[in-house]
Amino acid sequence: MTLERRDLLRGAALTGIAAMLPVRSLAATPLDPIAAVAPELRAAARQIQAMVAAMPPITQAYRTMRAGPQPPPATDIPYVERRIPGAAGQPPVTIYVINAKPGTRRPAILHTHGGGYIVGSAKGSVLQCQDIARQLDCAIVTVEYRLAPETTYAGSVADNHAALLWLHANAATLGVDPGRIALLGESAGGGHAALLALMARDRRSVPLCAQVLIYPMLDDRTGSSRAIPPFIGKVGWDAPANVFGWKSFLGQAPGGAAVPVAGVPARVRDLSGLPPTFIGVGSVDLFVEEDIDYARRLIAAGVPTELVVTPGAFHGFDAVAPDTGLAKRFTAAKIAALRRAFGSDGTPT
Repeated sequence: MTLERRDLLRGAALTGIAAMLPVRSLAATPLDPIAAVAPELRAAARQIQAMVAAMPPITQAYRTMRAGPQPPPATDIPYVERRIPGAAGQPPVTIYVINAKPGTRRPAILHTHGGGYIVGSAKGSVLQCQDIARQLDCAIVTVEYRLAPETTYAGSVADNHAALLWLHANAATLGVDPGRIALLGESAGGGHAALLALMARDRRSVPLCAQVLIYPMLDDRTGSSRAIPPFIGKVGWDAPANVFGWKSFLGQAPGGAAVPVAGVPARVRDLSGLPPTFIGVGSVDLFVEEDIDYARRLIAAGVPTELVVTPGAFHGFDAVAPDTGLAKRFTAAKIAALRRAFGSDGTPT
């Protein structure tokens, strides 16, 4: 039997999400977490819960989880692994360049993968990026940034910025229009994309046509110093995992007044001058409140912003249940946002 690319992506997503979840008892939850999930997503939610029950907590096994299975890349969209110079004083950075076409002038995406800042890989994201490149006829560079806790935010953000600078500097060789480069990231990758957009703005390094943030991990206070409703964040990434992820990323306990602003997008006061933004999140995702608030602040800062909140959707729902109507509409909105940013929908850039 031949597996479709969609099945491979879904299987990898299920494994990745389950791997990020600490084992805990749902009996202590006042409300049944499944009851808050949209009916068409409940089968996937139960599947995640069943997988979680057989796995160790991420605080104990995150290094082992990094060596988990990864979906094989597609054969119809070319990709190549490259080692590029890192930032000053930093080691080289591994990137995967997908769908480059020298001699053309097409849009490009700088992609940062998810994984709570502590797991996940660019290599494991190649198949997902190939699918996006196929739909948009664009080039994509996905970054193998260094993971926490071995490297805190300063190192991984530097890796991503080095990759962005490389993409922009090599635009002509890759067949890329340097004026149509967007950022894309999911979960912790969305947090990284937001930090990268801020760094590019502050350093005036690379002009960006968009940042597309998919259920981004933006605020260390969620689940630490800020309480969340009892039915939020119970399927997928939860509050204990979030605290561990942020502690690893920041190198200190999250939620306090001494947390470095440079590592937390939601703590940055001035959001003006950022590129047009798309934020998508589910209504029972742990990050829903922080994502809505970030969108509100972007709008108040004069940044063109689209916010999509999918009712009853948990963290990573679009990856583990891609054939549901909710996931299809969510993904279509993401792709449409990128088309607009690239001007390929007829909208002037």
